[in-house]
Amino acid sequence: MILNCVIVDDSKIQRLSIVRLVKKHVSLNLIAEYKSALECKEGLKKHQIDLIFLDIEMPNLSGFELLDILNNKPQIIFVTGKTEYAFKAFDYDATDYLQKPITKKRFSDSVRKALKQHKLKLGIYEDDGEHIIVKSNQKKHQIFIKDIKWIEALGDYVKIVTEENTFIVLSSLKSFEAELPDDKFLRIQKSYLVNLEKIDRFSSTKVEVGDFEIPISRNKKHLLANALKHLQN
Repeated sequence: MILNCVIVDDSKIQRLSIVRLVKKHVSLNLIAEYKSALECKEGLKKHQIDLIFLDIEMPNLSGFELLDILNNKPQIIFVTGKTEYAFKAFDYDATDYLQKPITKKRFSDSVRKALKQHKLKLGIYEDDGEHIIVKSNQKKHQIFIKDIKWIEALGDYVKIVTEENTFIVLSSLKSFEAELPDDKFLRIQKSYLVNLEKIDRFSSTKVEVGDFEIPISRNKKHLLANALKHLQN
């Protein structure tokens, strides 16, 4: 799969460094490079773009201001030398936030995220294990069941904690309890559904998943012991 992309940065040196990375990546096709957000705004009228590598601090129109006026936004990977914009960047539903100078590995990781998001948008899912599809932060995410550590109830939402990420999803814990395999997951407390295979230690009052401790309800102690015994067999 190939993503058509553009680069927007007022620094020629920085543009060239990203151009080199883009041209060496087999999954990227560079359509254009722009030295200002205004140039990009006009350029996007002529091209169908999947991804923008976007600087934030630019004269006349910033990267954020460009996104404010675009109707159809492609995926955005912000590229900047500063860290203070990170939280605001994700308010703009950014795929990633790269801090200059950019290493080849960090760039590749970022592109991999963009490719995954593009596939999900097209309804193309990886097929190498049991998974669920959830919507978090206005994006679809494919989560492999084996990677889920626990799910926590947060009012009208749930927090799904995996090996690498955390997702906030508008749903109920009861819905996930019904969807996930009951031989692998157990609701050990009103607000927690735990992957039995991720439990490192447990006692009569709590389970430990890595450094995180979750209290056990009294009526769940025997269920947990039996479930773990069954899992081991």
